[in-house]
Amino acid sequence: MSDDLYKQNLWDKLKKFTSARIAIGRTGSSIPVHNSLEFKLAHAHARDAVYSRLDVDKLNSELTRFNLPVLNISSRASYREQYLQRPDLGRRTDDVSNEILQANKGKYDIVIVIADGLSATAINQNMIDFLASVIPMFKAAKMQLAPICLVEQGRVAIGDDIGAALNARLSLILIGERPGLSAADSMGAYITFSPKQGLTDDSRNCVSNIRPQGLPIHMAAEKIFYLIRQAFRKQLSGVQLKDDSDERYFP
Repeated sequence: MSDDLYKQNLWDKLKKFTSARIAIGRTGSSIPVHNSLEFKLAHAHARDAVYSRLDVDKLNSELTRFNLPVLNISSRASYREQYLQRPDLGRRTDDVSNEILQANKGKYDIVIVIADGLSATAINQNMIDFLASVIPMFKAAKMQLAPICLVEQGRVAIGDDIGAALNARLSLILIGERPGLSAADSMGAYITFSPKQGLTDDSRNCVSNIRPQGLPIHMAAEKIFYLIRQAFRKQLSGVQLKDDSDERYFP
């Protein structure tokens, strides 16, 4: 086997483990045409994801399977361009939503918040399957669930407003992540114990890249359930809560 063929075989093996653009070769002084076209298509998918919208009617219909009330919530960002230019507005619920939340205040262990973030596509494609995996775990553990909150134009920190307003001990927000050039459908999950206004990102735990080609949904559900149980046991979340769940398999 020639050195060039041997090196190519090594690169081909590495390609199986990443969607990154590695070893794409070249044509003259440029990359091959089909790779250039794939890059442009990926860039278009990323732009589309940023401006995508939650399929609210479909999601509301599909959420009925979990036998939990669903609250439709909006942030203070009125339209997409404002949401992108004013991140602060996406972190707070608007006045109408505040009234809805106050009317549903109770005593809950967990509130599940679903927000479009920077890729509603990720939520439209992955959220229902994820909830179908994780909600039975919560119910089996006898955790009291608040109404599910479906948020348009929401940022991660809006889970603090919602959790505090509903009087939930912990908020779990599922949100579309910033799309990259190899993943426009990546969903993230953020866990915050004792949510309240003014918390910073060091108060949260994040599980990222939840999608079929990334972190599989069933594995993400198990990891998040483990972290939430640990959060309740230790009464905290964020940098002080370490994810040592893999030690169960690789001690």
